[in-house]
Amino acid sequence: MQVPAPFTYERATSVEHAIELLGQLGPEARVVAGGHSLIPMMKLRLARPDALVDINALGAELGQIRVDGTDLVIGALTRHADLLRSAVAGEHFPIFHDAEKVIADPVVRNFGTVGGSLCQADPAEDLSAVFAAVDAVAIARGPGGVRQVPVRELHVGPYETVLAPDELLLELRVRIRPGGGSAYEKVERRVGDYAVAAGGAALWLDGDTVSGAGIGLTAVGAAHFAAPEAEAALVGQPATEESFRAAGRIAAEHCNPTADQRGPVDYKRHLAAELTTRALRRAAARARGQEA
Repeated sequence: MQVPAPFTYERATSVEHAIELLGQLGPEARVVAGGHSLIPMMKLRLARPDALVDINALGAELGQIRVDGTDLVIGALTRHADLLRSAVAGEHFPIFHDAEKVIADPVVRNFGTVGGSLCQADPAEDLSAVFAAVDAVAIARGPGGVRQVPVRELHVGPYETVLAPDELLLELRVRIRPGGGSAYEKVERRVGDYAVAAGGAALWLDGDTVSGAGIGLTAVGAAHFAAPEAEAALVGQPATEESFRAAGRIAAEHCNPTADQRGPVDYKRHLAAELTTRALRRAAARARGQEA
């Protein structure tokens, strides 16, 4: 029988209240929203928090998707299903729709949250690679105030982030730039499963030249879910199949996959190269207006 260890439960009524509760309950308290990752781990006693702080009542504060100046803002309490349905997110960054279509199933997408996915820091999590590809900035708040953390600095290891125990993730910000396109490609053993490997790309073109590039990888041991060496190799190059394949090879060389039930190392490295290439190809087509 799967039964969590005993814990205290508190329900936050505001962001300030949530931060206050986290401070009072101590470093072994955890935030819960959708709970689709945390609760199963608690049932298996892989996670044993002393307390849970439920933030589901904070949707009005933390569940919005909007454009603020030159930024697309996605609240941490945004449900996966809401991000999938968001016209404004899809208009500026179709990579979000690509990824959300292949995350779990409708039940999970209706309850699971964007912030929960990022803070879980699962090495095979889709949105961590997506937000790395678009070079997002996480906005967090704690007793000392608000701070900005680049998503590429948010994760420091499996199931570990730089957020303090009494900090709360508020939102993600992505700068909107002209001439861009983005895409996400994933291989999974069955529909809704964690990735065997996946790659996301954001590309900005100046004519036929790559003026900016972001590449995110998941489930292949890429540091901080990103492929900066491949990005650097793309900038200034023509947006061609040859350039994309070269970037895919570089991305694969710099990742560090491990063999497991989903496949051996060589297979995952091959997927990293191929999926990076495919994502770049689709992102370039979207940047050129060739794919709706």
